[in-house]
Amino acid sequence: MFASKTVREHVLRGTVGLGAVALALNVPMLALPAWSELPAMALLLGGGMLALRGCPMCWLYGLGETLVAAVRGQAAPDACVDGACAARARAKPSIGRMWRDLLGPPP
Repeated sequence: MFASKTVREHVLRGTVGLGAVALALNVPMLALPAWSELPAMALLLGGGMLALRGCPMCWLYGLGETLVAAVRGQAAPDACVDGACAARARAKPSIGRMWRDLLGPPP
């Protein structure tokens, strides 16, 4: 879900995303007018999270998926290939099934 087609693409997204987050945290140190600091921080932080496809931990998880797929020589599961994401639809368990799994079979 968070993986990329290649390791190079994933590391590039991480560099851009983490760079934007780091810059967002350092905006108050720049010589900007006080009224523009908050919007600049919000835009940089939002852009960084968009580049990372979520939080930095999500990016790290995707890096692991991408590396494993590269070692195996295949596409990462749920990787976006040719502009179309191959996300598998997973069936949501029903409440009754979750209770049965949690409590065990009825006596």
